[in-house]
Amino acid sequence: MRDRYESPLCERYASARMQYIFSPDFKFTSWRKMWLYLAEAEKELGLDITDEQLDEIRAHLNDVDYDAAAAYEKRLRHDVMAHLRAFADQCPKAGPILHLGATSCYVGDNTDVWQLSEALKSLRGQLLGVMAALSDFALKNADVPTLAYTHFQAAQPTTVGKRATLWLQDFLMDFDRLTFELSRLKPLGCKGTTGTGASFLMLFNGDESKVRALEGLIARKMGFESCVAVSGQTYTRKVDAFVLNVLSGIAQSASKMATDLRLLSHLKEFDEPFESEQVGSSAMAYKRNPMRSERVCSLARYVMTDALNPAWTAATQWMERTLDDSANRRIALPEAFLAADAILTLCRNLISGGRVYPGVMRRHLNEEMPFMATENILMRAVELGGDRQKLHEKIREYSVETAARVKLEGGENDLLDKLKADPAFHLDDAALAEILDVKQFIVVEEAVRPVLEACGAGDGTDEVRV
Repeated sequence: MRDRYESPLCERYASARMQYIFSPDFKFTSWRKMWLYLAEAEKELGLDITDEQLDEIRAHLNDVDYDAAAAYEKRLRHDVMAHLRAFADQCPKAGPILHLGATSCYVGDNTDVWQLSEALKSLRGQLLGVMAALSDFALKNADVPTLAYTHFQAAQPTTVGKRATLWLQDFLMDFDRLTFELSRLKPLGCKGTTGTGASFLMLFNGDESKVRALEGLIARKMGFESCVAVSGQTYTRKVDAFVLNVLSGIAQSASKMATDLRLLSHLKEFDEPFESEQVGSSAMAYKRNPMRSERVCSLARYVMTDALNPAWTAATQWMERTLDDSANRRIALPEAFLAADAILTLCRNLISGGRVYPGVMRRHLNEEMPFMATENILMRAVELGGDRQKLHEKIREYSVETAARVKLEGGENDLLDKLKADPAFHLDDAALAEILDVKQFIVVEEAVRPVLEACGAGDGTDEVRV
């Protein structure tokens, strides 16, 4: 039986790695590590804690008794105290010194920063993978002509590779923002109930230098250089808002790319990866719907909306601490990362396994090229002595007439025949062939190779769900 709600983010979309980072095992073993680091640091600074007690703590870092913790929480209505009691039961010698001087946020907030750090590192690797795939795609298709659009109306020729650099540039901006926020993350440390460190000052008989040293020791044991400079009982929730804004940016970039691919699929210029037995529609057997791109857009919409959660939380915290952040953060932070993880996996799959159709692109170019070539035709005719204003008006009249014929009658685009027949333009077949060379209209750009070479492109070892 499966008679309870299961999150689609875990069941269908997110990687095993990202699910682990926000799993109970990661969270509660991290709490235990924080209790160990605190006890180790307090012993190093002179408190009466024995090696035997520390060894007992180390022996039980990973064997969390979830049943015992659940039973305690049912009675105590406090998750940290429940897990502390369950841990102390397993460590009877160390129990009396566990959590000495600390608050719930000592284990909770420091673990949250650990999770944010590990999750950002995971996304950073996935971003590099997407950027590497896009870079390869852009180079492979650098000389494949295609029609560019503004307002989704035919504009000028470009190349498939040049268009891909637009997507690539957005992801590079996200990579830079992610790298910055990751570099700025700092743990809460051990600042006590209101951020004054009062309990630790008491433990060390007012020796402020030892309290400062305690935080430094804990930060380094966690893998950080230092802790936040000041706090209330929690680290400022603006950190969460900054981080989820990075995820929102990734979602924006992915949704823009996926939307473009959906439009290109409609034009039959691009196909997503399609499995041999994949069904596109339960009713229309011929359909090949762009379901991966649609999924990217759907998940991206969720991430962009979810980024509002930490903004509201940061804005509504009272004084040194209030608890209206807790329930929200339990949902908002993990799910934003799980969704962003799924989005990047899909993006890499789309670009690596998708297929472009140069023949269809060429047909669309040929249909619109007469209109797009008129500017070059105008410039050439002026060079040969023509009046720019009069020639412009002639082109406008011929273009309006031709467009009406194409749209109203379904006729062929004969604009070039009209211009060639008008002696004012001095056109012959040779001149037209030169003007209509699509390479006259194309600019190619390649951007992110230095970043990929410096950082690596991600090994793609995470579980792929597409």
